[in-house]
Amino acid sequence: MMVPERRYSWLRLLLKYRGTALPRMFGRLLFTTLLAAAVTVTDLKFGFFHPDLTTIPFTLVGLSLGIFLGFRNNTSYDRFWEGRKLWGALVNTTRNLTRQILTLVGQQPGAGSNGVPEVDPEALETFRREMVHRLIAYVHCFRMHLRDQDRLDELSPMLTATEIESLQGETNRPVAILQSMGYRFRDAWQRGWIHPQHLPILEQSLTALTDIQGGCERIKNTPIPLSYTSLIHQIVAIYCFALPFGIVKSVGYLTPIVVCIVAYAFFGLDAIGDEIENPFGMDANDLPLSGLSRMIEVNLRQRLGETDLPPLLKPKHGLLT
Repeated sequence: MMVPERRYSWLRLLLKYRGTALPRMFGRLLFTTLLAAAVTVTDLKFGFFHPDLTTIPFTLVGLSLGIFLGFRNNTSYDRFWEGRKLWGALVNTTRNLTRQILTLVGQQPGAGSNGVPEVDPEALETFRREMVHRLIAYVHCFRMHLRDQDRLDELSPMLTATEIESLQGETNRPVAILQSMGYRFRDAWQRGWIHPQHLPILEQSLTALTDIQGGCERIKNTPIPLSYTSLIHQIVAIYCFALPFGIVKSVGYLTPIVVCIVAYAFFGLDAIGDEIENPFGMDANDLPLSGLSRMIEVNLRQRLGETDLPPLLKPKHGLLT
């Protein structure tokens, strides 16, 4: 999912809730603020906390923690941006392969003579449509593969029931679809529908799709090391929970407000890093893979001259899936 780009006024952006880090951290932020309020009331009423505890340790830890959070968020955003670039490459590669199918697969020079059979126009049109539809099925299957979804019935408009059944036992279904496309290109070459010099071009496009898929799988299957993420979470929690004890003597009754602001910053940065670490999920700011898949489908089916097309996906409740 993704919050679509639009121009918000300064005030609306300031007050926006959906699509921000606040829903992910609201519980811990509320707990920290209530804790700060309890510490403040206790100290003001009973003078419970020692006056020698200063803000210096929190200043030193806060500086280091901000650097660590910045580094982690940069790493998470690098993963997010690489995922977007890979899906941009997927869009271009599918368009290129569709153009190659429609222009390079057909009757070759010399057909009808020298033993080269003529191509049946109807059979050729069926083959081209089948291959483009299989390519669209690959895109949808790849999206489901990245999101760990098992919804093969969505491929029924593009694949036959036999092909869908054959995918049931596959551990990597997108690769299986690419394999079947490779077999079909080989069959077309053997039938004389593809020039020997054009077959490597089609194979190169299939290889590019495999490389794109491998890059996305690398991002999905190699998260930021758990020890690093866990340490950041622990330090943020300890810092925010301990902060009111360190500033109550100097800040007084304003302690809950100060703690809430500081905790919002640290919890927010921590939550953002968690959210965009895996850009292929269903969080508010993850990549809109369903929208990209639908756009690819519409683009490719238009190249076939089809007019009964599904609509492009629109944001729902401010979010694009």
